[in-house]
Amino acid sequence: QVRVVESGGGLVEPGGTLRLSCAATGNIGVTHTMGWFRQTPGKDRELVAFITYADNTNYIDSVKGRFTISRNKVQNTGHLQMDSLKSEDTGTYYCNVNARDLLTGSGGAWGQGTQVTVSS
Repeated sequence: QVRVVESGGGLVEPGGTLRLSCAATGNIGVTHTMGWFRQTPGKDRELVAFITYADNTNYIDSVKGRFTISRNKVQNTGHLQMDSLKSEDTGTYYCNVNARDLLTGSGGAWGQGTQVTVSS
């Protein structure tokens, strides 16, 4: 069984920075893929960014140039560096590892989420 734990969320003012961390433990081997998703009340969970085994990255348009995803395959850890945060980035952020479907996270292991609030 794989356990995924996120950390690093918090309250930050617009324009601020947060760095989310993800750690996967258990029967996982290496982390082939990692994705970050976010969800706000009343909305579906949406993909924010993912990184493939070959270290190719993909971001939704609204975070391009502001967020950076990274991952250590062997240590099974990863980060989402979030700069120039905006109020619309507020939400619960979830880490997903080794998904069969990178766009939805289907088949992957999910963490419990970490709350990010961007507000003045």
